[in-house]
Amino acid sequence: MTGFRIFLAILWAIMMVYTAITITHHGWGFFAVYFADVAGMSWRGQFNIDFSSYLLLSALWVMWRHHFSASGIALGIIASIGGAVFLTTYLMVASFQVKGDMKALLLGQRSLA
Repeated sequence: MTGFRIFLAILWAIMMVYTAITITHHGWGFFAVYFADVAGMSWRGQFNIDFSSYLLLSALWVMWRHHFSASGIALGIIASIGGAVFLTTYLMVASFQVKGDMKALLLGQRSLA
């Protein structure tokens, strides 16, 4: 579990630094760029659709893990927008909540009963 947590921390740090640099150089106009790439039917657009699929799967898993409760749905919505910054933070916090039990981390504690 320690290795996994280190991996999460490294991913989080990389994403935070890269995002800060990108915002500094290009501003907050992510959605305009995203939709222009998708509309252009290019490889960049294909990557955006592919990555968005991962975000939606991540959001669905978070909601499922929380049994589609109100808080789980809210976290899922955040996951669909927050990407790796959200998911690495979520997994790090959850890994401590379940005391390092990977099965509980993946399935949620209530699913184990």
